[in-house]
Amino acid sequence: MATSYDIPEVLDRCEGPHGEVVLRRHGGLLQIIANGCFLMDTSDGRSERRLVDAALDALDGRPRPHVLIGGLGVGFSLAHAADNPRWGRVTVVEREPAVIGWHRSGPLAPISARALADPRTEIVEADLIAHVNERCATYDALCLDIDNGPGWTVTEDNGGLYSPAGLASCARALRPGGVLAVWSAQPSPDFEGTLRNAGFQQVRTEEIPVARGVPDVVHLGVRPG
Repeated sequence: MATSYDIPEVLDRCEGPHGEVVLRRHGGLLQIIANGCFLMDTSDGRSERRLVDAALDALDGRPRPHVLIGGLGVGFSLAHAADNPRWGRVTVVEREPAVIGWHRSGPLAPISARALADPRTEIVEADLIAHVNERCATYDALCLDIDNGPGWTVTEDNGGLYSPAGLASCARALRPGGVLAVWSAQPSPDFEGTLRNAGFQQVRTEEIPVARGVPDVVHLGVRPG
C-alpha cells in the first residue's frame, strides 16, 4: 500500500507554448515534468554543475567569458555558474514562462535567488533554437540542457538542435575558440561524429557517475579559432 510519501504532490500544472509542464514535490525532491516526460529533479545536480565547469575548463583561461545556459530547469547550472566569479556574463534561455516563474517567486526560488540577483545574470524567455539562430559570435560557451539527450528530446522540434544544421547555428553563435557543451542522460557515441562533421574540434565525452544506472555525460566540442 502506497504511503503519502510515495505519491508525488503536484505543486503547479501549466499549459505552456510547447505543451504541459508540471512541478511536483516527491518527498524532499522537486521534479519537473514536461508533456509527461520526466526532465530533472533536485536530487543531485553534479552533472548539471559539471556541464558548466567542463565548458569553462575547455576555454583555457579566457578572461571574463560569456556563457549561455540553454534551459533553466531546477537551476543547478545557473546557480553554479553565478557562484564562479570567472564568468563575465551568464545568460539563461528558457522557453517555458512557468519554469521562470517557479524560480522568480515559486518553490525553486531558494536554488536560484542569489544567481538571479547577480548583475551578470540575464534570463531570456525564448526558444533556444530560435535564439541561437539569431546570434553570431556572441558567446564564449554554450551549455545546453534542454532535453534528456540528443536522442531523447522533450519535443520533436528540439531534434533540429542536434542536427548538422542546428550544430552549425551553435558554432556561429560562438566566438572563435568557443565551447559547446551538451548534457545527456546517457552516452551517445553517434553524436560525437555529428559534432565532428559540423566542424567542431577537440570533441570528447565526459562521463559523470550517478547513484543508479548509466552515467550522465557531457559532450564537448570547440569551434575552430
